[in-house]
Amino acid sequence: MSLPSKLPHGPGPGPGSDPDPVPSPQVSSRSAPSLWRLLSTTAAMATKPKHARRERKMVYIPPAPKRVFINDLDSYASRNIAQSLSKHTLEVDATTEKDGEKVKVKQTVPSYPMVGTMSEGAEEDLPYVLEVYKELSGEEIVAKVMQCDIIIYDITHNPQQIHQASWLLSALHDKISLFTGPKMFILISTVMTWTCSETITSDDQQLPFTDDDFRRRIAHPNFQEHLQLEKKVAKLGRSDRRLFATYVVASGLQYGMGENVFHLFFKTSWLGQGNTIPVFGDGTNIVPTIHINDLASVIQKIIELRPKPYYLLAVDCSNNTMEDIVKAIAVALGPGTIQKKPFEEAFLEQDLNLMEIDLMRINLLMEATHLKELVSIRWLCESGLVENIELVVEEYRQIRGLVPIRICVLGPPAVGKSSVCQQICGHYKLHHIRLSETVAETISHLEYTVRNMNSDAENEESTAATETQELLNSLKDNMEQNGGTLDDHLLVKVMVDKMMSNPCKNQGYVLDGFPKTYEQAKELLHVEEPESEDRPSMVSLYKKIMPEFVVFLDAPDDFLKDLVIKLPEKLVQEHKYEQENFLKNLTKYRETNMEEETLLKYFEEMDITCILIDVSSVETAMDQICDGVGQPRNYDSMEVQEEGAMHADSQDEDEDEEEEEDLGRKEVEDARKRSERWEKWSKAFEEKSQWEVQQLEVLTVPMKKYLIDTNIMATISQGLIACGAAWPDDPVDFLAEYLMKNNP
Repeated sequence: MSLPSKLPHGPGPGPGSDPDPVPSPQVSSRSAPSLWRLLSTTAAMATKPKHARRERKMVYIPPAPKRVFINDLDSYASRNIAQSLSKHTLEVDATTEKDGEKVKVKQTVPSYPMVGTMSEGAEEDLPYVLEVYKELSGEEIVAKVMQCDIIIYDITHNPQQIHQASWLLSALHDKISLFTGPKMFILISTVMTWTCSETITSDDQQLPFTDDDFRRRIAHPNFQEHLQLEKKVAKLGRSDRRLFATYVVASGLQYGMGENVFHLFFKTSWLGQGNTIPVFGDGTNIVPTIHINDLASVIQKIIELRPKPYYLLAVDCSNNTMEDIVKAIAVALGPGTIQKKPFEEAFLEQDLNLMEIDLMRINLLMEATHLKELVSIRWLCESGLVENIELVVEEYRQIRGLVPIRICVLGPPAVGKSSVCQQICGHYKLHHIRLSETVAETISHLEYTVRNMNSDAENEESTAATETQELLNSLKDNMEQNGGTLDDHLLVKVMVDKMMSNPCKNQGYVLDGFPKTYEQAKELLHVEEPESEDRPSMVSLYKKIMPEFVVFLDAPDDFLKDLVIKLPEKLVQEHKYEQENFLKNLTKYRETNMEEETLLKYFEEMDITCILIDVSSVETAMDQICDGVGQPRNYDSMEVQEEGAMHADSQDEDEDEEEEEDLGRKEVEDARKRSERWEKWSKAFEEKSQWEVQQLEVLTVPMKKYLIDTNIMATISQGLIACGAAWPDDPVDFLAEYLMKNNP
């Protein structure tokens, strides 16, 4: 049974929808009496009492879940859009049995049950997706899509999806008569279909492109197919918009939730590779962007509201340049400085493909007017990446599992803290924080900053210069007064600055022998930062530097004394382990840890994992530390693990080849030895046989001589001949009788 070409409206038009036009009544002379009767009847009904009227009740029809199809669920955009849409739920009526009776209850179900395709080799776990399709034929995909209410097709990351989207769109359009309800096709395209458009100017001032300018758009040469598909989507959607509505969403460069296009800059900054982060080109090009979750909100609002315009720009309100974006990433994650390079060097980056290189050259000033006027979404990053860099960086760390590992190693003198710290840093790729080195590094950095300050600077720069000089002076004066050491408040400030540096916030740190007392720990790790209204989700400062694990190394005093005695004199002087200093420091450490408020107690109160190791009873402390801390959590370690696995595989292959070669050589050697042994044995056997023959001949000479001289052989021969002729029953007796008769 075919559906009518036009479907009635729902409960009411949404914002921006196209309601059915209400026809104006045409009153003729012939219809006037009927109209008069209608008006009279209406007036009469109005005069009736309320109880006599028939009340018309409005029946509320709750929204039903809409099944959504999304292509390429293992891609960046589709995965995050699906995850965002899956968070929306509905309450529906359901029945359940209770004490043998059916009871109506409210049940929460997903508003948008998800299904979709995934590439053949992908093995991602997507718990929010009901069904995942792989290796289906075209007809099978159409059959699956026909069961869905919403079809979302993303072509922003893989040009190969363009032809599949075009084919599927045509197949659905041909089956409109078989639809069991209205469907919606949303194409997620890219603003690269605008890059060659002529700029709009007014009074020599550039004006932004808006959604209404979409007919003037001219695509980048490498994105012509994207543009053709956009036009096809619009054309096929005009045939029967109520039954098959189509939309094109031109997305800006997507960011957030682990990063996609800008991942190179995040990764380079996080790893700290080099003193600068590259900007390819002059960096003045304006880059339209949108957070991937904001893009998902746009999609969700289109599904809900079905706006009248079918072409929407999905860009935030920022007008950031490429230089602004890279600079913000470098400051938040990396060294804070950038370096402009010729754009051709972008082609040398292995982490960039050709599409991403084209995206980085975009230069468009755009404004999404429909998002402001028709589709009011709840923005996450309306002001763009630069203004929300802290939120984006935190997402990047959490999604990619780049959580820093912060470890504090404590223990008595000479227990081996520094060597264990070095082993931990080598295994987990962390930064080793030593007290003396950090103080020296801070003073050196302050001196360098003071030397390179601009004496003509004003306002904020002059204030910063003054503060830097004052801090340097206070550190030097305090060290002179205390014989080369710092007071706790200055020492804590220096250590906090080091622990809050980008490398330590990215990969993590190993704090070597600090804090030493309960008071130092409390002052170091309870420095709090007030939360601001615009960023209420910011974590206080002490949580950012708080150690995640504390390793307490310990050993009996006699064991430690024996270690110090066996150390070379050079190490004794370097670590100040002379007898008086060492015994004094050891006694002080024991007394401090006998008090009520100890470091161990403090960290246990802060609910921090404490790993206690007696170095006198274990061969290596790293086994226990690795068991407590777990696997490495950073890029470097993952790459090392992959390289280690590859190296192990290649090593196994090499070992197999060596074994085969050894086996071949062994077989050849065994064959040679067998040949030599056979030749030697054959020669020895031949020589022995000749010797036996010779010995036999020597022994038979007397017998031969005797037999020949006495004619015995002749008589015996004649007897044997006679025996052969007679064939007697007893040849021996016959021969004996013959010899007796014929004895010469």
